[in-house]
Amino acid sequence: MDLFETVEKDVEAALLEDIGSGDVTADLVPVDAIATAAVISRVDAVLCGILWFEACFRRLDPAVEITWRFPEGAPIGPDDVICTVEGNARALLTAERSALNFLQLLSGISTKTRQYVLMLEGTKAVVMDTRKTLPGLRFAQKYAVRMGGGRNQRMGLYDAILVKENHILACGGIKGALEAASKSSLPVQIEVESMEELKQALESGAKLILLDNFDLEGLKHAVDYTAGRAILEASGGVNLETVRSIAETGVDRISIGALTKDVEAIDLSMRLELSMLA
Repeated sequence: MDLFETVEKDVEAALLEDIGSGDVTADLVPVDAIATAAVISRVDAVLCGILWFEACFRRLDPAVEITWRFPEGAPIGPDDVICTVEGNARALLTAERSALNFLQLLSGISTKTRQYVLMLEGTKAVVMDTRKTLPGLRFAQKYAVRMGGGRNQRMGLYDAILVKENHILACGGIKGALEAASKSSLPVQIEVESMEELKQALESGAKLILLDNFDLEGLKHAVDYTAGRAILEASGGVNLETVRSIAETGVDRISIGALTKDVEAIDLSMRLELSMLA
């Protein structure tokens, strides 16, 4: 499914959830009334979600006119008018909450991602997301991570192999798990929880290794021992206070579940004015 198909699917589900059998409050407004509205930011943020926002309104009023004052991925600040919307008043009122929900949520993810990316400036480490996403919104959330300057891990269980503790146990050990994974053409990553497991993974030919909950000393030791033989990714205990120290150990990647799991939507508002009766 491509980006535009995903947007339409997400918006269809959101509007169905919100409107149900009809917007009984918007029905109080004259059917031909035309309105304009301005979307205003209340905080510093990174703008994300324009496609979802627009699709919400266009589903209900194909002739709606939306003018953006900031592009996708741009920084915005308090009291900035992000965009203006003009169209059928009922459509604007009905689509408002769903449209803002997408814009607030995705901008929140991009904003948090950008904070982590800035913390890593001057190191070689890159920010990675995880599969810890809201059900039904994974594609949108991972898109927002990219808009914030982060990178995506696998989209799901189908496009890459990540061998974790239980897979290793079920396969009889690290060597057996990697031998089985080597038969696939997909990217393969293996999770290790100790230096001994790291050594086994390297001896078994692993090229992408996830260091799970290593402390800083352990991460440094792992980087020194690996000496470039594999890409190393740190995971666990990552927050804005710790991420810089983790990056300075020399790891290549840092995966952060909080980017898409502990989401704080940004504060936006939409101010509407009645323009005329058509």
